[in-house]
Amino acid sequence: MTALTLSTAAAPGLRADAIVIGVAKGAKGPVVAPGAEAVDKAYDGKLAGVLETLGASGAEGEMTKLPAPSGFKAPLVLAVGLGAVPEKDADYDTESLRKAAGVAARALAGTKKAAFALPLTDAADAGAIGEGALLGAYSFDAYKDNGKDPKAKNGKAPLAEVALLGGKPRDKAYKAAIERAAAVSEELNRARDLINTPPNDLNPEAFAAVAQAAAKEHGIKVQVLDVKALEKGGYGGILGVGAGSAAGPRLVKLSYTSSKAKKHLAFVGKGITYDSGGISLKPAGHNETMKCDMSGAATVFAAVVAAARLGLEVNVTGWLALAENMPSGSATRPGDVLRMYSGKTVEVLNTDAEGRLVLADALWAASQEKPDAIVDVATLTGAMVLALGNRTFGIMGNDDAFRSALHEAAEEVGEPAWPMPLPEHLRKGMDSPTADLANMGERMGGGLVAGLFLREFVGEGITWAHLDIAGPAFNEGGPFGYTPKGGTGTAVRTLVRIAELTAAGDLG
Repeated sequence: MTALTLSTAAAPGLRADAIVIGVAKGAKGPVVAPGAEAVDKAYDGKLAGVLETLGASGAEGEMTKLPAPSGFKAPLVLAVGLGAVPEKDADYDTESLRKAAGVAARALAGTKKAAFALPLTDAADAGAIGEGALLGAYSFDAYKDNGKDPKAKNGKAPLAEVALLGGKPRDKAYKAAIERAAAVSEELNRARDLINTPPNDLNPEAFAAVAQAAAKEHGIKVQVLDVKALEKGGYGGILGVGAGSAAGPRLVKLSYTSSKAKKHLAFVGKGITYDSGGISLKPAGHNETMKCDMSGAATVFAAVVAAARLGLEVNVTGWLALAENMPSGSATRPGDVLRMYSGKTVEVLNTDAEGRLVLADALWAASQEKPDAIVDVATLTGAMVLALGNRTFGIMGNDDAFRSALHEAAEEVGEPAWPMPLPEHLRKGMDSPTADLANMGERMGGGLVAGLFLREFVGEGITWAHLDIAGPAFNEGGPFGYTPKGGTGTAVRTLVRIAELTAAGDLG
């Protein structure tokens, strides 16, 4: 993991491999952002002109490298775009800083130390820059032969150290911001590792083992229900989905408790470690990335551990519904009826609508503890990707105020999201002549139908929200900002923020 420090050193005298500065897009050309005054002075105040000559405009995500001025101990200056210059008297928003830091950290793979001289006005800015740098430096190379360094990124080790210039090492707020950035980023990157791990090495049992090890390390109580325990408990949804695989399903419960807690949150994650579609086999071209179908469980796992590391004054329980969806002679068939943990029966019309089945059991299990709120996270429907694209997740729920709070929290931490409805008229489409309901309904509005299905398994009177992260959970395109190619860890920061707000009494 990249080290993160606060520094009061001046840019010219700091020994580093690079100095990172910000450049914004002004009305008449690039504008050097605050934090880079010493660098600009060394260019006789003409740094903006030099950058423009080199093609820089200040656009978000842009990078421009140039030799450091004479007298600097660092040999390189890396200018990263921040987007438009803020309006008069306004500061650069934290997400712009987070993205710029991520771009810089990724570009500096292979270097030992970089000094970030980005705009830094308060502890929140320091936290955002630190978080962006740690997330941007991420790489997953466990399965690559990179010679001497097995952790190298495309032959280059990730940036080893980031020093935030203008930081205040002795200021409690700054120190807390950096510690939070490290805890959240490390756990989010752990979620990315899980999402990126090939399914032959991450089946439900292996995932449960990872959770057990982390729980032991961070003082979290853990309970793992194996196949026998699931059968004894009547978890028909999880068992039905996992019936076709040689790797049996698991339900993992992670419990972080605080002696000062006044509220209890439950997070429920879909953990399909590989989704072939089951008997309703996915068509060619749709299987290759299905190792990411456990992203919801990885998100919940990371959020619970982060809450424990931060010592939040709220009880957080994570439920990881883990199964592998495979076709075989023992697999659940379209037309089969499953008796869920709640006692309701579900006619399975499509075995590729399996995520809602494992979540249904976990939601009911979570409901038995009567938490103040439940949030489930899942790569649930392709329909949500069609609706919102690849970078935005949908939020549904049975309480408009809670749904709005989740949306605001997501936007605050830089995770694009959008509130979605649960139209009552779509519920009728799941009526079954054989069972209490079917796992499929109307094709149009499929993401909303899935949300309505899940609502059936939330305990009465419990506030609940559903995050469908099918779009942003796995990035098949090129990296951008602090988001890598592959597993993204989306919604981890939203869940952590909701836990923080609840602990502070600012949410319900």
